[in-house]
Amino acid sequence: MASETFAYNHLGADLETQSNCENVYWISSQFERDKISLRLRENPVLATGLSPDHTSDLKNKLPNEKLKRSLLVGSIVDINTLLEEKRWFRIALKSGLGTGDVDLVSGGPPCQSFSLAGLRDHTHHRNQLPWEFAKFVENVKPKIALLENVSGILRPFKIEGEKFYAWYEVAKAFAKVGYIPLCLHVNAKYSGAAQNRPRFIMIAIRKDVLSSIKKSIAKDDPIRKIFEPSELLFKAVRNGDPEYGAVQDFKCWDIEKDKSIFSNSLLKSLLSHPTEDTFVSVKDAIDDLHRFGEDESSYVNEINSLFSPHEGLEEILPINKENNHEERTNNNRVRARFRLYQIMSILDKSQVKEIYEFLKTKGQSNISNSCLAELGKHWMLDVNGKLLSKPTATRIKGILKDLHTKKQTQKALIASLPAPAALSIPDDACHYYVDDKNQSTDTIRTLTVREMARIQSFPDWYRIRSKVTTGGQMRKFEVPQYTQIGNAVPPLLGFALGKVCRELLKATDGK
Repeated sequence: MASETFAYNHLGADLETQSNCENVYWISSQFERDKISLRLRENPVLATGLSPDHTSDLKNKLPNEKLKRSLLVGSIVDINTLLEEKRWFRIALKSGLGTGDVDLVSGGPPCQSFSLAGLRDHTHHRNQLPWEFAKFVENVKPKIALLENVSGILRPFKIEGEKFYAWYEVAKAFAKVGYIPLCLHVNAKYSGAAQNRPRFIMIAIRKDVLSSIKKSIAKDDPIRKIFEPSELLFKAVRNGDPEYGAVQDFKCWDIEKDKSIFSNSLLKSLLSHPTEDTFVSVKDAIDDLHRFGEDESSYVNEINSLFSPHEGLEEILPINKENNHEERTNNNRVRARFRLYQIMSILDKSQVKEIYEFLKTKGQSNISNSCLAELGKHWMLDVNGKLLSKPTATRIKGILKDLHTKKQTQKALIASLPAPAALSIPDDACHYYVDDKNQSTDTIRTLTVREMARIQSFPDWYRIRSKVTTGGQMRKFEVPQYTQIGNAVPPLLGFALGKVCRELLKATDGK
């Protein structure tokens, strides 16, 4: 499903109608090439494996001109198998489909089992994918490898009483294949996205490339200091296998703790919005979508002008903010809870704590008269959808009891701040509070796909494809629109990282 979106926006290919999809190849599938609509809906776990009863579009040699600007859909495990078995494929990728080296290989191995928002399970099969990524890099040998993951990868697992640092093991894996890993803890809000989204980034540079960089820069260039810990790790790995405890000798540069390192070096593009007063707010990102006819903010104008469709795709991808902006319907109970969360977003912390406890205990805990009085200043909804302009304390208590829930992850966005990190489940966040004297209920809802895309910094011409959402067992292998947005690297963060990589490449030969 993610490939459907990628193909449409980057290649102009409509996989659903099988239009203009000559440059999209499946590495392994249960279905023949003329059944792309079935390929889009198959379970990828069942499709992988390159078994004799599967079809591979790469079974026979493809000329380089067919592989240029193409999309390969499938598992990196299968790609690595092809690289080992098909010499033509290995040569094509290693040469960058031409005569030179590959400059950059970038990837974001699935990270749910590293995430603090999910189950932290070091044995999960998805945790093998960073190692498969390292194996791919070893085969292709790009100048730079870029890896993105959640911040949870920085926090240790405990295995039989020992601490296990996943990020450290990943860094070691790339060092073993000849790359010097620069590890960073960044946040998309510092790159201008309207989202408080911390992320782990590893920029791994091929050893000879870093040597070339060091020969071309001054002795006091900040690049030298930035890479010192990385080079120490590289040497330690090449001389053996450092144990868990040795992680203390390695450095992951943190954008909040090491701001001077970022602001005075080639990492400065990651800190283009260095202070709270320069952060982009939720209101900046989506207010015009709530109030059609309002002018777009400077943030919206920036992402729409900075990111343009590829040449030749402008006609099929015009800027249109109504695309992916269909509002989802919520039942009356959910709407009543969303309205309560909106009010809570402007109350003080002690009052919010009282309300959460009251909801959790179904009214068994105390709630102060001052808290009830504060809630009474705002209009509310009851579980039947009735709007109450000035609810009494007794009525408010009744509403809160009806809204009993132990879940405390749901919140309303705060208009003046960047949004919390977008998750793949849309119902965890609702629209921000609007002081509407007309008591309009049009913001008592979860965000639309377009609103989430705006927060992530996607331009308005970018179309999110496939089904909107999914649930149950289908979540194991379907990647609907909300999940695609929630899993994505914000384009503004990707753009900033691209600048860092470009500066590194320029330092190798001045080009």
